[in-house]
Amino acid sequence: MLVIRRDLVDAMVAHARRDHPDEACGVIAGPEGSDRPERLIEMINAERSPTFYRFDSAEQLKVWRGMDAADEEPVVIYHSHTSTEAYPSRTDVSYASEPNAHYVLVSTRDPQTHELRSYRILDGQVTEEPVEVVESYMFAHTGSDEVPDRD
Repeated sequence: MLVIRRDLVDAMVAHARRDHPDEACGVIAGPEGSDRPERLIEMINAERSPTFYRFDSAEQLKVWRGMDAADEEPVVIYHSHTSTEAYPSRTDVSYASEPNAHYVLVSTRDPQTHELRSYRILDGQVTEEPVEVVESYMFAHTGSDEVPDRD
């Protein structure tokens, strides 16, 4: 199950709407081993295409090095589909290279609403998973945030 804050969902949807009719793409980093998305990083779709996305290789290297330096990992890898449902294409599956990541797709085919779905993709196998959108991780079923005391 993907547990994700509403502000991060809103940011992914806004990015997808801004880049429409081209596919938008990005990553949400989180503390290594936490499975908790924290920091959204919008990336450039090097293809600038309504039917395909690819991270710019130089930008991806910079983003992944930044995550490594901050002890983060890609918890969510997201992109949009502009005229189809939010389901991974064969190309999406072939490019899925992060075994621990949640692959989130946002469909912007309907200008009034969006469709957001999450998948695990491992060895070419696609498994849809539930998405729980929360206001704060503090009250999510996964446990409380570590909040420093304010003494």
